Amino acid sequence: MIKVNSGFSRLKSNYLFAEIARRVGEYKNTHPDDALVDLGIGDVTLPLPSAVVDAMHHATAEMGRKESFRGYGPYYGYNFLREAIAENDYRGRGIEVGADEVFVSDGCKSDCGSIGDLFSEDTRVAVCDPVYPVYIDANVMDGRSGVFDDSKGKWPGIDTLYCGPENDFVPDVPSGDEACLIYLCFPNNPTGASINKAQLTAWVDYALQTGSIILFDSAYEAFITEELPHSIFEIEGAKKCAIEMRSFSKTAGFTGMRCGYTVICKELMVDGISIRDMWIRRQATKFNGVSYITQRGAEAIYSTEGKGQVRANIDFYMRNAARLREGLFAAGYDVFGGVNAPYVWVKTPSGEDSWAYFDYLLNEKGIVVTPGSGFGDAGEGFFRMTAFGSEESTLEAIRRLSEKCGHVSSSSGLTT
Repeated sequence: MIKVNSGFSRLKSNYLFAEIARRVGEYKNTHPDDALVDLGIGDVTLPLPSAVVDAMHHATAEMGRKESFRGYGPYYGYNFLREAIAENDYRGRGIEVGADEVFVSDGCKSDCGSIGDLFSEDTRVAVCDPVYPVYIDANVMDGRSGVFDDSKGKWPGIDTLYCGPENDFVPDVPSGDEACLIYLCFPNNPTGASINKAQLTAWVDYALQTGSIILFDSAYEAFITEELPHSIFEIEGAKKCAIEMRSFSKTAGFTGMRCGYTVICKELMVDGISIRDMWIRRQATKFNGVSYITQRGAEAIYSTEGKGQVRANIDFYMRNAARLREGLFAAGYDVFGGVNAPYVWVKTPSGEDSWAYFDYLLNEKGIVVTPGSGFGDAGEGFFRMTAFGSEESTLEAIRRLSEKCGHVSSSSGLTT
């Protein structure tokens, strides 16, 4: 008899952002004339850099000519893009990474969800709390979580690493010695926290000592403004215990194009088996590659013109982050993040439930945020706002949120 994957029945009834969309949809149906300010889901608003568009136009023209048409591309990405990534994102920072250790994909989300294919079902998993939901959901689907324990409020196969104001939202290295898959995301989504070299070194040392593997989601490294590691491979020994994932979605506006990459170095071995070679085999079976047109667009990000345009977009979003951080602080909120990441993490004013405050902001202020509890138990009593909106929507959100205290920050450019 056929049975369905029982992991799906263990998931929460709705994916976090799907639930937000449902509630927002209901609001719009009953308030069709209201203008919502949406700083919830972290989708970009600036258009693709012109260097990217030009490169894609050229690639499209190539696909329309017999002599330059391309059919199936390499499963792992065209070498022109893999080489550009290795040269600019790694060798340019003094990290020796080969193009054959770079694997182009349709984004961090897909790779974070698929990387579990390489490891057995009884492998333990450790995630930060709060956490990007995909890390947990993917492992629940894969049967790696066990059955949720209501009495303890946790998955028995998934360890949570508390991240709160007390530890600056950076998890403490555990005292145990059990090997596990450790998901780390820095700069962090959702809290906007960053990790310094000493903290990241402690995690690499721990992974080497215990035989663990760090799955390092570095999707927001381009938003770093302080002297912090941009790659886990800046840490000695990391090539033997870490996999790094990055995305062009937020850095270059590829949320609608879908392109990112994963780096697995040849040194990463488990029981004498190459994890890189396993990923090659997995991708050849389950992934058809990213389109030639999209990859030519991604390559253009590394041109002189493209680098300048991407930097301008990132600077725009980080100005929004600074406005949110300063404006909400002046309005009486406790605010975190927004310095090295395009997210601000905000405490509900009087300890309100995250979803209750989400509903309040939606229905009373016309503002869409992301409730912190959707990212885990430690997110309860917080909400996340993104800096990816327009300047106008960012300022309007600050104005509406400031009304409750009767004042706003002079640095936000608004007046009471």
